[in-house]
Amino acid sequence: MTTSKTKTKTPKASGSCLKKWFFRLIAAAVLYVTCQYLDTIKHRWYVFEPESLHQLAKAAIAASPDPNDAWFMANYIAKNLTETYPQTQIALNPNPSEWVFSNAGGAMGAMYVIHASITEYLIVFGTPIGTEGHTGLHTADDYFNILVGEQWAFSPPNLQMERYPAGSVHHLPRGQMKQYKMHEGCFALEYARGWIPLMLPFGLADVLFSTLDYVSFYDTARISGREMFKNLLIGKI
Repeated sequence: MTTSKTKTKTPKASGSCLKKWFFRLIAAAVLYVTCQYLDTIKHRWYVFEPESLHQLAKAAIAASPDPNDAWFMANYIAKNLTETYPQTQIALNPNPSEWVFSNAGGAMGAMYVIHASITEYLIVFGTPIGTEGHTGLHTADDYFNILVGEQWAFSPPNLQMERYPAGSVHHLPRGQMKQYKMHEGCFALEYARGWIPLMLPFGLADVLFSTLDYVSFYDTARISGREMFKNLLIGKI
């Protein structure tokens, strides 16, 4: 003859469980309020201004001996920024040879990371053979200053094509997304301001789950991490 024993939670165990959930809710609420507050003051850590970067992009185009010389323009921009901003204010990457492949949202190109910090990044991105994909849905405003070639974009319900030639800027506001296409020989100076670490999963997902290009993954993580760390050392968030 067998007897079955049923386990019941004692009042002490139930109270302990409720206490754990109470503290978890409190922690979640504190985290939410903290994030909301930080979002209202993130502008304090911005160094670059979209309009000044747009003017710099147009100056690089005007100075280039060839309208398709993206290498010259990238060097021109990096040199100008290095001379403009002191190293005590912002850390920049003056090495334009650090181009790496970038796969994100189905689009593929190469990028040169000029600056990366918690609240801003500045890169030159493009491809000599063309690409298209999804912009991603981000927690940052994105400014795409076309240096060479042309970019097309669209976002429903507006079914009309947006066209961005060299010298123009394509602003993608935070929280919006589009399909975009960069034609053969298109390069741009891309500036994002907002919470940059939250953009990294989009930038790395294609590498981890599709291309398996771990060489580019390593180079991207190494360069971006290095630049963010350099900026944190001087107090640039």
